[in-house]
Amino acid sequence: MYAISLLLSAVVLLGAAFQVVAGDWYVSLSAGNNKNAGSRETPFKNLWKALESAQVGDVIHIAEGNYPGKMKCGWFLMSNPVSLIGGYSSDFSRRDPLIYKTMLQPANENNDKKGSGLGLLHIEFEKTPAKAPKGFDIAIDGIIFDDGFASSFHAEKGKPEGFDTGMWLEGPAKNPKDKCVSAKRYSIYSATASRGEGDITIRNCTFVNGSNMALCLNWHKGKVTTVNNVFCNNRMIALNVCCTHPDVPLEWECANNTVLFTWSRLNDLGDMGFGVRTNAGVNANIHDNIIGLNVLTGFDNTKGDPKKKKTKLDNNVFFLNRESDVQMTISPSIAKVRVDGFEDLEGTDGIESISGNVDLGDPSVFAGRINARYLNAFLSMKYSESTKLDDDKCNALRSALGLPRQGTITTKCDMYANRYPMEDALKLFGVMENAGAQIPRCNQ
Repeated sequence: MYAISLLLSAVVLLGAAFQVVAGDWYVSLSAGNNKNAGSRETPFKNLWKALESAQVGDVIHIAEGNYPGKMKCGWFLMSNPVSLIGGYSSDFSRRDPLIYKTMLQPANENNDKKGSGLGLLHIEFEKTPAKAPKGFDIAIDGIIFDDGFASSFHAEKGKPEGFDTGMWLEGPAKNPKDKCVSAKRYSIYSATASRGEGDITIRNCTFVNGSNMALCLNWHKGKVTTVNNVFCNNRMIALNVCCTHPDVPLEWECANNTVLFTWSRLNDLGDMGFGVRTNAGVNANIHDNIIGLNVLTGFDNTKGDPKKKKTKLDNNVFFLNRESDVQMTISPSIAKVRVDGFEDLEGTDGIESISGNVDLGDPSVFAGRINARYLNAFLSMKYSESTKLDDDKCNALRSALGLPRQGTITTKCDMYANRYPMEDALKLFGVMENAGAQIPRCNQ
């Protein structure tokens, strides 16, 4: 009997050990306390506490609320590969990221905190390859990244009628009412020197008002999956994935994302403003996305040697990207092509497949989904040179949303990355069946 008792005790202890290895941590801003155990019944209060406690492969479940960071610094460090699952009610009984909003939405007044990370979520694993984590599979799911209240906006310049803000300001300029200049950081950033061999999936997230690239992943080895996310009103590039391994290509699947209003680097609208960009060393499968209203181009394939990357670009919906829907290097020049000319790109270096892509057929799908005032100001904005938008397509979208038609775009509106309402960005889930971000389906 004594031996059996010892055996049962060993089994219990072994089970407990496995639970520690695959740990689940819980965070609730409204119901938690950092002195708690971090369990579902006794959650932590702050996300940074869970990130400091979690080990490789753990899962952090995050309830609704706006998480400010350690000492309200406005950013979070992930030094171990762990999953972050947001969108829970405060008691974790229900999960819906569009209702129970888990937000990283820092304030301008805290931009001067020391030790600022390069991203709202800054991912940086061990730099030594021999010590770096391997074999992990993590997810970032159901989190809202919104840098729009940390940025500084001009009080009057570039402020269309009815807008909450003027144009976005890059430091050292700032609105007198703001304490700090814009933070100019990524929404999710993975450090170039970071090492690790594993997979990451980013899904059901909202990236809005990013003051730098929304997603800048410098991933060493494994697979990157970005699926079912909304990217709205970010600067420079919405999705940018790079491979830091010198020999092994990175696999990237980019599917069912909605990518709108990516702005240029500066307010002269002169360069950048890409919805999606591929880089050398990345094998990308880009499909079933909605990519529109980006300042320069929807998909950029000009970065790095095209012979050192493989790209599939299939079944995407493009519309009203200002310069072109796709730009890519066709030596010795750069080709800028609209979706109806994609067949001319077949056989181009690095392009394995480019089929099934279409222009937006029914603009009315955005009625009640896109912020009509923001859209109208964007469509009416004029370059210093002549406008590059198709008047007929602009008017078709205006008509579908009940906006007045215009014959020629003459209104000058010097808007630039003005803050987009976060609640309206959430409405961009489920705009089109099968294409773009769908309504998240969360199993509890």
